[in-house]
Amino acid sequence: MGLTLTEKILDDHLVEGELEPGEEIGIEIDQVLTQDTTGTMVWLQFEALDLDEVQTELAAQYCDHQTYQFDFKNTDDHRFLRSAAGTYGAYFSRPGNGICHNVHKENFAAPGKTLLGSDSHTPTPGGLGQLAIGAGGLDISVAMGGGAYYVEMPEVVNVRLEGELPEWATAKDVILEMLRRLSVKGGVGKVFEYTGPGVESLSVPERTTITNMGTELGATSSIFPTDEHTREYLARQGREEEYVELAPDEDAEYADELTIDLSDLEPLIAKPSMPDNVVPVREVAGTSVDQVIIGSCTNGGYEDILPAAKMLEGRQINRKTEMIIAPGSKQASEILAREGWTAELMAAGVNFSEATCGACIGIGHVPASESVSLRTFNRNFEGRSGIEDDNVYLCSPEVATAAAIKGEIVDPRDLADELGDLEDPGFELPDAYDGSKTDIIAPDEAVDDSLIKGPNIGNAPIGEPLEADIAGEVLLKMEDNITTDHIIPATSDILMYRSNIEKLSEFTLSRVDETFAQRAMDADGGVLVAGENYGQGSSREHAAMCPLYLGIEAVLAESFARIHRANLFNFGILPLTIDSETYAKIEQGDDVEVVTDVAEAVEAGEEEFTVRVNDDWEATTTLKASERERRILAAGGKLRLTKQQYEDGGDAAPADD
Repeated sequence: MGLTLTEKILDDHLVEGELEPGEEIGIEIDQVLTQDTTGTMVWLQFEALDLDEVQTELAAQYCDHQTYQFDFKNTDDHRFLRSAAGTYGAYFSRPGNGICHNVHKENFAAPGKTLLGSDSHTPTPGGLGQLAIGAGGLDISVAMGGGAYYVEMPEVVNVRLEGELPEWATAKDVILEMLRRLSVKGGVGKVFEYTGPGVESLSVPERTTITNMGTELGATSSIFPTDEHTREYLARQGREEEYVELAPDEDAEYADELTIDLSDLEPLIAKPSMPDNVVPVREVAGTSVDQVIIGSCTNGGYEDILPAAKMLEGRQINRKTEMIIAPGSKQASEILAREGWTAELMAAGVNFSEATCGACIGIGHVPASESVSLRTFNRNFEGRSGIEDDNVYLCSPEVATAAAIKGEIVDPRDLADELGDLEDPGFELPDAYDGSKTDIIAPDEAVDDSLIKGPNIGNAPIGEPLEADIAGEVLLKMEDNITTDHIIPATSDILMYRSNIEKLSEFTLSRVDETFAQRAMDADGGVLVAGENYGQGSSREHAAMCPLYLGIEAVLAESFARIHRANLFNFGILPLTIDSETYAKIEQGDDVEVVTDVAEAVEAGEEEFTVRVNDDWEATTTLKASERERRILAAGGKLRLTKQQYEDGGDAAPADD
């Protein structure tokens, strides 16, 4: 039996386990990346491990979320991150240089390599054959120290692409179609591997749009084979020597298969407030639009902005609609400017943003009250834009630009018929990606050789060993699909405290119940209850650290998102799975007690844990965990355990087994 492309890369990097779906495997990591909202804790944890330098082939630190630097705390974080990169041997991308996924794709992503990143959209370079996985920051720290990364072996699903995209349909519509079919939970525990003749019709930037937003499916990763398009892209970036031919074996066996005929696709749009709420654009045509933003790590490249510029050439945006371009990288901005397209867009009434995550996480360009915003982003979770009652739609740059011209949602095919002289702009790559590299500081160019910590930068929290008794009040009962944005919001007034867990914890779950943090502190601990897919979205480990700081000992949920589940283990919070009947019966304010010696049961490998509610009724909960995860939980978290292993192992890199 042949191997899938995913299995080939995993097999080349396997250090422990078997490539059997559902089994835990350990893999060697070639590259790591982190960004400014997760990076401070990554480096503080790396410091806590008492390591001298990065052990992976490459590590890169980006500053892409807090680039507007509203407060000295943001700027202090960036100075600390620059000093950490210089001290430990990582590349440093300065604020304003662009979003980590875009800049990494341009400069470092390489076919056949493994990449681990402390951002959920790390799978972006899968579009050029790199197996990239998002993880919590502590997992990044351990990988940088030479430890393996452990993950449950995913099922590999074959997404067979046939045909070619028709006019006005784009790569964004491919991933929106996937979300329409599978939902935000449809990719949990899976890698989507794209194959078939339709792959040849897509350039690398189109492929990376698909792999980037594959995260919204809940997927572990997404990946494409390499071909002449891959070689050509790397050549235009000046990195052709890194090309490697990669493909699945002809007789590879997949866990599942689905087929998308690209020629059948039409312009699609995700309605508020979930990326899988997808319909044809024509179904919501006529909806008045107040704001349009083209950008983000999904559609912020030169190739994504150029179609908008072509559509707006000689035109103006509607007077009731604001339009902003938020490039994914400074390289994209520079090339557009050199070619004159920036001036063309400005003449049409478009404003330009710095190359930043910014608006995607509610920092800048917050929509007006009771308004509609069309964005080419990957997420439209309720309130993520910076205003609670938002109406954010997700679409392609072509659909977004058509709306800016018309002042309302319109299928670009219909707008072309109406205007008579509007043509499909197509998809075009620059002759060369020749933007300046000034804003990337290589390890041998470092300007710092010791850590610089401002007053807002604390220490990495280290948990306590698991105790025998877990009991407390259900402090909050939540619905399905609670995101990490719900648990720890990413708006500018909160994001500045990512390096200060004590202060940040005050905002825990404030978007669900603004009284939660104070009630948790007053109660001296308790438990959380949630429905399905708890913790979906961003990889931010703060969504586990802050509940831990507030005394949360366990989370009872119908199911957990992959990265957040790992983060709960990493910080010593017991993740127990409950059935729908228990979820329906248990109420906020109930008293819950785990009826066993928890520490002993976890270490003994027990899977079923009985919980008693109000001394009135009992339910069976489940802990599905590997032996390694149980050791982490029992020790009080991964940092405590890894630090101890490192100390016991002398000068060896900290083991993760």
